[in-house]
Amino acid sequence: MHSLLDGFLVGSALLASAVYAVTALGPRALRARGLAALANGSSRLPGVFGGGILAQRLRSAAAAAAAADRGACGGCANCGSENDASQAKSPAGEVSIALHRIGRRAPRATVPGRATVP
Repeated sequence: MHSLLDGFLVGSALLASAVYAVTALGPRALRARGLAALANGSSRLPGVFGGGILAQRLRSAAAAAAAADRGACGGCANCGSENDASQAKSPAGEVSIALHRIGRRAPRATVPGRATVP
């Protein structure tokens, strides 16, 4: 009995690992189609299992995955090929310090009885 349970646990762990590898490393369109198929399947579940709520969440995840498939960043599919002058400026929260103004650190103070580290 224990060997049957062990085999089932190992098999389910391997199946979960394979599903994760396919969804993480596979094509993005496959992820969106898989989520849409899960949404359709969960909408057929009886109301006792909460299939409607699960289907709604899966449909929104499928729509987000399909929207992210449009471009590399999930945006306009422009991928930064155009240089915009407004993007070239540094943000207001960023501080710019010239490289020649950055000096060396002061030498470490030596502690009596301790070796100095170069």
